[in-house]
Amino acid sequence: MRAPLSIVSAVATSLFLAVPVLAACSGGSLAGSSSGSSTVPASGVESLGVEIVATHPFDDTSFVEGLEVEPDGQHLLVSTGWEGEGRIYRSTIDGVESDSQAIDPTFFGEGITRTSDHVWQVTWKDGVAMKRDAATLEEIGRVNYQGQGWGMCHFDDRMVMSDGTNQLRVLDPDSFQERSRIDVTKAGAPISQINELDCVPAAESSSGKDEIYANVFTTTSILRIDAATGTVTGVIDASTVPNNAAVDPENVLNGIAHIPGTDRFFITGKRWPDLYEVRFVPAG
Repeated sequence: MRAPLSIVSAVATSLFLAVPVLAACSGGSLAGSSSGSSTVPASGVESLGVEIVATHPFDDTSFVEGLEVEPDGQHLLVSTGWEGEGRIYRSTIDGVESDSQAIDPTFFGEGITRTSDHVWQVTWKDGVAMKRDAATLEEIGRVNYQGQGWGMCHFDDRMVMSDGTNQLRVLDPDSFQERSRIDVTKAGAPISQINELDCVPAAESSSGKDEIYANVFTTTSILRIDAATGTVTGVIDASTVPNNAAVDPENVLNGIAHIPGTDRFFITGKRWPDLYEVRFVPAG
């Protein structure tokens, strides 16, 4: 998602008064704070940090809006934004690209997710979702929807889409039809600016429940959300991860993808030269 950072930064910061974040301000400067000493405060929201396990090369021209690990665990799907430059492509973990497809130059590409033999890719303000062949990434259909499209992820029986509000949309994985919405709250308060998403099924989650991990736009905070209730159960402070926002305040953290069968994730950002393989660990 792209928007004037001077506006959304103030909104995001106000939502995380008790959470360490790194937010872009109107002047383009960056500031952050260190993690608190309490791992699980009275609110019940766990505070976590990031342990970098490995660093992999990444395309520093990609304005990342969607990131997902393919079922084989060896390839990534990447969606990029910006009108006239957006595309979707497949790459190895070490950055060797293939199956690149440009999107309609009038669209601003956003989140993606693969379900079965197809991939869905949404657009920011265009109200169009593109259905793609999972093997070639070629477009095979389109669906219209109301409002904005930001991030995407999926479980076996449903997809989840963010739209910049405090709600997540639950969608049919084949038709894109909306089934329901999830209100996201932290300590009872609504949380908006939810951007790129990753769905982790109960069998592989830290809680034994379906969980959604979400970047918060303009910040280095990642939310862990109970997929059934929308309750934020953890906040990850990723401000210790080297990022490219100092080069351009648009180049914020915006990419998270669970690595199947492990406790690790890949994270990256807009026009970042690196893809980080990480674990989320209790804050010290």
